Amino acid sequence: MKIKTKLNLGIGLLLFLLILMAFLSVKQIDELSKASENIIKDNKETIVFSANMLQLLTSYRADEQWFEQFELYLKKQKSNITERGEEELTKKLSEHFQRLHDNPHETQPIQQLEKILFEIVTINLQAIESKNSIASNTALRSVVLISILSFFSVVIALVLFIKLPSNISNPINELIISIKRIAANDYSQRVNFEGHSELGELATAFNTMATKLNEYDKSNVARLLTEKRINETLINKIPYPIIGFDKHLKIFVVNEEFLHISELHFDELIGKNMLEIATINQLFSQLLITGGLTAENLKDVDSNAHIHIAHHGKEAYYEKEIQEIVYTTQEENIRNVLGYYIILKNVTRYMELDIAKTNFIATISHELKTPISAIKLGLQLLENEKTGKLNAEQLDLIKSCEDDTNKLLKIISELLNSTQAETGKIQLNILAVDIREVLHFSITSNKVIAQQKGIRFDIDLPEQLSAVQADKVKSIWVLSNLISNAIRYSPENSDVKISVTQNNNQMAISVTDFGPGIEPEYQEKVFDRYFRIPGTKQEGTGLGLAICKEFMEAQGGEITLDSRFGKGSTFTIKLNMKSANLSFLADSFI
Repeated sequence: MKIKTKLNLGIGLLLFLLILMAFLSVKQIDELSKASENIIKDNKETIVFSANMLQLLTSYRADEQWFEQFELYLKKQKSNITERGEEELTKKLSEHFQRLHDNPHETQPIQQLEKILFEIVTINLQAIESKNSIASNTALRSVVLISILSFFSVVIALVLFIKLPSNISNPINELIISIKRIAANDYSQRVNFEGHSELGELATAFNTMATKLNEYDKSNVARLLTEKRINETLINKIPYPIIGFDKHLKIFVVNEEFLHISELHFDELIGKNMLEIATINQLFSQLLITGGLTAENLKDVDSNAHIHIAHHGKEAYYEKEIQEIVYTTQEENIRNVLGYYIILKNVTRYMELDIAKTNFIATISHELKTPISAIKLGLQLLENEKTGKLNAEQLDLIKSCEDDTNKLLKIISELLNSTQAETGKIQLNILAVDIREVLHFSITSNKVIAQQKGIRFDIDLPEQLSAVQADKVKSIWVLSNLISNAIRYSPENSDVKISVTQNNNQMAISVTDFGPGIEPEYQEKVFDRYFRIPGTKQEGTGLGLAICKEFMEAQGGEITLDSRFGKGSTFTIKLNMKSANLSFLADSFI
């Protein structure tokens, strides 16, 4: 029998019994209600009327008011005759009342009236007893019927409660267990449900599915093994070191090139966690430390970070590239990350060339700085009248030579600073620095070019300034460079705003110009080496802001840009304030 048919029959019969029980209960309660109502309406009122008339007889007064009151109850009794013999007695009662009314001083009518009233009361009491017996029988019959129906309803509900859930849940639980085993690649599972119900059809369909899956699995094992060997061969033939791991950093594939540079064996890596191996292997330590690689932040790792290891007594550099292994479901189009590949590209040759280039630039710059400084000194001596008086044209030529010499010295100084930043050999002297002095030297060094363009300095300082932890010389160089750029890109007769704020143990110095601003697509590139905004006519090497960034980061600070194209730019440097709260009064120094 179908499960649906079983449910319909069981629940339908139970529903029928409940409806029948409700109908009989309502009917019996209605009969009991009517019986009680009849007793109250018919007999109780007659007894009340008779009792009132008997009470009047006990206090008989031969006056008109007494007769009117008795006659009132008598009329009510006449309209409430319900039992056999009550009508004859009521007529006699009326006749004797009339007789008493005609002869008010006779006593015999009073006695007859009392006798008749007692008879009427007796008849109604007997009727009440009879009706009460009928009501009791009706109530008993109702209790029996409702009890029988309730018993059958409880029996049926109990049978459904015991049998039906197990008949449905047991096969479903068996099916769930079999499905879990099928999901674990145990395709030998079968289920056997007896009968021709829906569960029997489900068992047949499930067994058919399991058979097909078993056949499909057997037919694909050989092909999957072949494809696995092909993939392993291809990965081994790739000349780059490659390692693959899942989201929990568990390694599942490495190629021979990676084994070669890691100096580990295949069995020492497959199935192991990278965090465990990193404690004993230099390469894995570099992989995890460079970019902060963990199981929680794989997608945020800097994939271009360089790996530097010593291999067979030689230094080697590798560029790390991380590729996600992604599976996207066709139904829900959900992107699931299964794991990652790390590909290491050998960039040792390029790094060596870059180091050689940096050393070459540093050497050339250092060698050029001395003769150019000597040329500058010679030009200054020529300007001195002690060496001989020059005419105006000769002074102009010397002045032009001095300007070119200063430009060369600035370029050489920037190149030397750049090589220091590239080699990581920036020499710092971190002390408690009064930011007023940094501002004073930076503004003073740019006063002349500011006056030539009519640029005014708008300085906004708090009443008290704390000391900062910084390299005074490097900080002056950075701030002077920012002010110089602001003057260079500001229109004539405009302002350059310099403001200082203190917040959360940091001091921020902002330099704002009201020039053309920087287009949004170039704002992230202005701190790159040798980058110049396309179309700009201003001179420069493209190293100034890059060196500023290196100097600030080396001091534990930072530099940021906020620019609105067409309205100006604001460069802000942030330095850490000295832990001891040393304050200096910011008196006027400009």
